[in-house]
Amino acid sequence: MTSTASNASTVSNASAAASDASTASNASAALNAEPVPLNAEPVPLDAEPTPVTVLGLGAMGRALAAAFLEGGHPTTVWNRTPGRADALVAAGATLAADAAEAVAASPVTVVCLMDHRSVRDVLTPLADRLTGRTVVNLTTVSPQEARATAAWADEHGIEHLSGAIMTIPMLVGGPQSMLLYSGPDALFTAHRALLERLGSATHLGIDPGSAPLYDVGLLTAMYTMFGGFLHGAALVGTAGVPAKEFTALAVPWLNAMTLGLPAMAEFLDSGDYRTEVQSLDFNAAAVAHLVHTSREAGIGADVLLPVLELIRRQISEGHGAESVTRLVEGIKHPGNSAG
Repeated sequence: MTSTASNASTVSNASAAASDASTASNASAALNAEPVPLNAEPVPLDAEPTPVTVLGLGAMGRALAAAFLEGGHPTTVWNRTPGRADALVAAGATLAADAAEAVAASPVTVVCLMDHRSVRDVLTPLADRLTGRTVVNLTTVSPQEARATAAWADEHGIEHLSGAIMTIPMLVGGPQSMLLYSGPDALFTAHRALLERLGSATHLGIDPGSAPLYDVGLLTAMYTMFGGFLHGAALVGTAGVPAKEFTALAVPWLNAMTLGLPAMAEFLDSGDYRTEVQSLDFNAAAVAHLVHTSREAGIGADVLLPVLELIRRQISEGHGAESVTRLVEGIKHPGNSAG
């Protein structure tokens, strides 16, 4: 075991898991409480900005439309519920009377609806109008649902990209905004300048299910981190410590812990979980102590118990001397973690 891997084990074991200026200002105002930042690093304008249609004007859909307007793209919008496009129209967007009129207005349609079913309900009657055009589906869907939509699009001669929005509405179009895409390389390349109006655009390959898969993986890491933070805040809160005071230490601590993730990935990719430091036996005692202290303080241990159960299961199968990264086997093979 190299020193890097040992250090990574130490770190990982400590961690439970990581528009023209007036148009721009008008588009930002259109979002009201969810403005698009105007200090975003500019992406060079297309020689002839691509017209784009946005279907769905929830908080995120409005943010997408505003970002396209700021980039100088003729933008058509549509929403099933009326009344959400007024500010965008004032900023220069065109409100379509119906979805059919909306998709006919642009060579590219960006879809941001509630779920897979709503996507199919809206797009299925529009198949003939969409033939020869491009659909970029940024709705949150599963990998299999993304592949089903891509297959449907292919059957009807519709170009299709799957996407995932890894940001919040107020950050869309800014330097911290990240979006993931998957589908044909040439299609992504052809529309990259348009897509980069929304934020950094990362292509994850031709499988339409890849972007949604990464989406869920990244969100899983986020939510479990939030759970750990909230548990910690609740614990120190029993001693009257304000959450802001706890956060001042939690942020640098969690940032430091993420430095071990690349080395943890080496363990995962190799499948070799041998370690000389802080084994699963060590971590079982450590997490049990966290559970005990939490209960002693009168708070729940709901966040911690699943981790402790994963550890104990690995130990019961004879892996107590191995690295905590071996927990991935219990996650991949629930009830049968042999790997």
